[in-house]
Amino acid sequence: MRGALQHTLARTLRSSHCQRRAYHASVLPSLISTSSPEFAAKTAAMDELVADLETKTAAARLGGGAKAAERMRSKGKRLPRERLNLLLDPHTPFLELSPLAAHDVYPGQSIPGAGIITGIGRIAGQECVVVVNDATVKGGSYYPLTVKKHLRAQEIARENRLPCVYVVESGGAALPHQANVFPDKEHFGRIFYNMAQMSALGIPQIAVVHGISVAGGAYVPAMADENIIVQNQGRIFLAGPPLVKAATGEEVDEETLGGGLMHSSESGVTDHLARDDEHALAIARGVIGDLGNAGNRGVLPSAKPEDPLYPASELHGIVGTDVRQAFDMRDVIARIVDGSRFREFKKEYGTTMITGFAHVHGYEVGIVANNGILFSPSALKATHFIQLCSQRQIPLLFLVNVTGYMVGSKAERGGIAKDGAKMVRAVACADVPKLTVIVGGSFGAGNYGMAGRAYSPRFLWMWPNAKVSVMGSAQLSQVMTTVSKDPSQHSSLKAEIEDQSTALYSTARIWDDGIIKPTDTRDVVGLGLGLISREQSSRSERGPNSTTWDGNGNGFGVFRM
Repeated sequence: MRGALQHTLARTLRSSHCQRRAYHASVLPSLISTSSPEFAAKTAAMDELVADLETKTAAARLGGGAKAAERMRSKGKRLPRERLNLLLDPHTPFLELSPLAAHDVYPGQSIPGAGIITGIGRIAGQECVVVVNDATVKGGSYYPLTVKKHLRAQEIARENRLPCVYVVESGGAALPHQANVFPDKEHFGRIFYNMAQMSALGIPQIAVVHGISVAGGAYVPAMADENIIVQNQGRIFLAGPPLVKAATGEEVDEETLGGGLMHSSESGVTDHLARDDEHALAIARGVIGDLGNAGNRGVLPSAKPEDPLYPASELHGIVGTDVRQAFDMRDVIARIVDGSRFREFKKEYGTTMITGFAHVHGYEVGIVANNGILFSPSALKATHFIQLCSQRQIPLLFLVNVTGYMVGSKAERGGIAKDGAKMVRAVACADVPKLTVIVGGSFGAGNYGMAGRAYSPRFLWMWPNAKVSVMGSAQLSQVMTTVSKDPSQHSSLKAEIEDQSTALYSTARIWDDGIIKPTDTRDVVGLGLGLISREQSSRSERGPNSTTWDGNGNGFGVFRM
């Protein structure tokens, strides 16, 4: 998060003049004992995880370290995060995406943040997706996870119709990894494909070239709708001087070959010539400010935002770090939603699933939350609720702590396979945006039914204690005992799988959009809902052909009864 996100977002949303629609919901009571030993132990364990998250995130934000930063400064350049701060509106939130990408992924190499900074921030009053090459990390070159992180930012921009601003200084693909960067569908070339597609959809693409932009990377500014280059500093060319000499015998310096003055006055590749980094970013802010309706300015929330009745800090003691310990997800909901009010749907049916309506920072949302293992009634209840939200065009928020669907002969005879499939189908086909927050475990097919990554939620965040795996550790241990007679093999494989289920392992590989502190959940979800609300309004104006309904007109296909 950028600055005091919680207070900034609340102040921003409260300043809007919005009308509350009639909304009848009950205040959720808080029955937890904050003085109990269990609460204290859970709080201490979660506090430790959050502190570790903050330490790792702070280290990643230093980029390539002090020496690399000093090299940039010695050339009169601003550091990547300084450029970002100059670009964004002062004192506004910045929702950074996957700041711990590539953490401990490449053996023997440190690639903080995968060498790129991505996120959603406000520029000249408009929310934009920002992609900043971090030239302090391996010269800003693209590793496989750099490409994945860049593509994920573009996916978010396209889904939410957000203008893109690319702050460019990159040497292009990391050549030792070219086989995993260059040739495939979701590799480097997809970046430029996406730029072309988004521009055709009316989603602005703006580039600011602060340093080298070479080879395939030269197409970022070349594909942009409008771009800016810093004189005597920005460089754009398909091949640098050494390769030009090898290929043609021509000897030419970088400035003559691809400098800002040449591109602005002769080639026409760039549209604005800036004096320095600060001037370039000021021009970019002006460009965004002139977008008008193409920028899709924000939509006001449907209700007046209200703080929850209970402090978010209590979330640490409610959930803790052991995903095997049960808790009531209503206690989590009460610390996220406006006024702690929640209109519960089908409360007495399928009680291991909680569904209902609430507001978060004034935005209406349908909540699907786990309160235990998923039985057939739980799955049917969730299916019904998801269909209602899709019909009413209410975004869905999934709060996940699920071990999976019930197993056993009784459950199978009761139709758990088809009832679970109904829920999975509803999640897959729901014609509304989905947000997912994994607050505990997300195991087995429960990950599918609760809008895991494969089910294309607009955003997916994890708490630092979260786990994602094919099954929980207890079940895993029993299965491994059955399939492996070698205790040492059993132990090592169990440890490996448990390590692969952690939130840190997930976020390093960009299986989520970042680990968030539990206390930031309300504000992060509020930002996501604000973006979604603007896109839904824009889609409504574009007409019904912009929906994802199938040819039968029912939007969900065939449910197996």
